[in-house]
Amino acid sequence: MKNLSLVKKAINGNKEAFEILVKNESEKLYKTAFLYVRNKEDALDVLQETIYKAFISIEQVKEPQFFNTWLTKILIRTAYDVLRKRKIVVFDEKLISNKSDDSIRDVEGKMDVINAISCLSKNYQTVIILYYYHDLTIQQIAETMEKPDNTIKTYLRRAKIELKKGIGGVNYSEHGAFS
Repeated sequence: MKNLSLVKKAINGNKEAFEILVKNESEKLYKTAFLYVRNKEDALDVLQETIYKAFISIEQVKEPQFFNTWLTKILIRTAYDVLRKRKIVVFDEKLISNKSDDSIRDVEGKMDVINAISCLSKNYQTVIILYYYHDLTIQQIAETMEKPDNTIKTYLRRAKIELKKGIGGVNYSEHGAFS
């Protein structure tokens, strides 16, 4: 991890190092929060709460090389807390498009995928998001979710099957996903 020295400084109380780490991860964290809560305001709330929780408990990071995993775990738990408290399901079309030149077919396909992901169980949803949207390895996902590697493999396989059913057997090709 290129930020290992920054993580160590942050653990030792260096606020500037923590700020740099958070800035480096903020876009990815926001996108992940948005995938869970599906609206800008809630995603920003989740991000803010995650940063606060991480800041006040940074000294609990036992292995600095797993800082990003630790931070992502806080974000996921915070997102689920927000969803549980608000008990809302919102769909926002901005989620499916980072590019303005997407064709209608691509947008419809992505909407199908996002809708299918939102119907998955919490574990399956988390595995899909971390694997396809964060490009984490099975081992990193296992560490984040505090589950054995084989359990994550099973979740991923079953989530893909559920997604194929939910999408109607259509193969979605972004990052080679769901093929």
